[in-house]
Amino acid sequence: MAEHVISIDQGTTSTRAIVFDRRGNVVSVGQQEHQQIMPAAGHVEHDPLEIWQHVQEVIGTALGRADLTERDIAAIGITNQRETTIVWDRATGEPVANAIVWQDTRTQPIIDRLAADGGVDRFKSVTGLPLASYFSASKIAWILENVPGARERAERGELLFGTPDTWVLWNLTGGVDGGVHATDVTNASRTLLMDLETLSWRDDLLEAFGIPRSMLPEIRSSSEVYGTAESSSLLRGTPVAGILGDQQAATFGQAAFSAGDSKNTYGTGCFLIFQTGTEIVHSSNGLLTTVGYQLGDGPAHYALEGSIAVTGSLVQWLRDQLGIIRSAAEVEQLSRSVPDNGGVYVVPAFSGLFAPYWRPDARGAIVGLTRYSNRGHIARAALEAVAYQTRDVLDAVNADVEVPLAELRVDGGMVANDTLMQFQSDMLGVPVVRPRIAETTALGAAYAAGLAVGFWGGLDELRANWGEDRRWEPSLETTERDRLLRQWRKAVSKSMDWVDEDTR
Repeated sequence: MAEHVISIDQGTTSTRAIVFDRRGNVVSVGQQEHQQIMPAAGHVEHDPLEIWQHVQEVIGTALGRADLTERDIAAIGITNQRETTIVWDRATGEPVANAIVWQDTRTQPIIDRLAADGGVDRFKSVTGLPLASYFSASKIAWILENVPGARERAERGELLFGTPDTWVLWNLTGGVDGGVHATDVTNASRTLLMDLETLSWRDDLLEAFGIPRSMLPEIRSSSEVYGTAESSSLLRGTPVAGILGDQQAATFGQAAFSAGDSKNTYGTGCFLIFQTGTEIVHSSNGLLTTVGYQLGDGPAHYALEGSIAVTGSLVQWLRDQLGIIRSAAEVEQLSRSVPDNGGVYVVPAFSGLFAPYWRPDARGAIVGLTRYSNRGHIARAALEAVAYQTRDVLDAVNADVEVPLAELRVDGGMVANDTLMQFQSDMLGVPVVRPRIAETTALGAAYAAGLAVGFWGGLDELRANWGEDRRWEPSLETTERDRLLRQWRKAVSKSMDWVDEDTR
């Protein structure tokens, strides 16, 4: 009898395969980073073929390290970077262009064109989303408008669209030889093309963006058998049974299933999800309304989300572009070399400001610099920016739902940074809690897949798997917290109104 589930976690910077046991423990991991392609300012791309190659490699690595075969794996779950857009030829499997990554801002002119009639909230009552370059629809439209021959091929039904979950699923289940072209409700809800109530594509939205319906995948639940692995000989015949967008997967992996449950993931970006149950709550304070999960033929569960574009990637920027650290781990040590931020604030609006501001005209800024400032202050200000942005998002959540936050469950690579987690607790004024199993994104996809095939019996069994690893309690005086937040918001205001007709 199979005693494991494997997750494919296709993220923004790497692809991983992680094997879990029944207690949700990590058994083995395979991981490969992929190239970040930035051909112009505001353009961020990935090579879809490189990603698929890495999917196959990391599956082999994870199985090999655990000395397992397909007979030991009950199901496959998929989780992915959301909104990232891939368009490929259904007959050859060849992408027509590189994937346009969720961080990419090249489609802002398309957004401006659509917002001229009805504003940025033109489709929000239907989709839960503002018009923004963040989401998939304008990226599809850009490819159709700018890749030679793409629109004609799409109109003839030759091209398929998918976010990375769909790309991996299609290839894994056979590709050109009968691959399943589907996505789940959580990823579909991030395209600007799905009706939140009906969980289906809307023809009026497709018309507005100029996207043929034939390109789109079938929308399915987050937990069901979509097909079986055929293209990976190592997992041949294993059911692919769970798909969740990465942030919804992390929430599911935190066992945050019920209305009022929340989590914050600190990865390339930072994403706070607050579950609202089966009720659709439309935000008046800059948050997104999204699908949290749907299990089989059960009802959809919804959530409010605060999306912050740049957190972990800010540390990568310090390393790769500025060169003030040699590894991401050094940022904590460098930040501890100074007693405070020295009056320095970093606003990482590299792709504009996401929630709760939604200001595409903003750009990154470092403010408060004096001759006293050094690289330690910049490193500390970069870490603090992560916590400040999370506070901004949680203030918006509290304004929308009026449910006081008792504690914040956290996950993602940055939660290993004790300095950041303590400062986060100080800025929120509530405990911050790290789970025993830190790989919550991959775990959430594993849970969804395992539920679909009966590997786990239900949500109560998954709740029993969750355990606390560490807790940080707030220790900063309220007056000092308020002063720091006041200065932060002043810094944010300095980043706005930067992009105009003279900006190159």
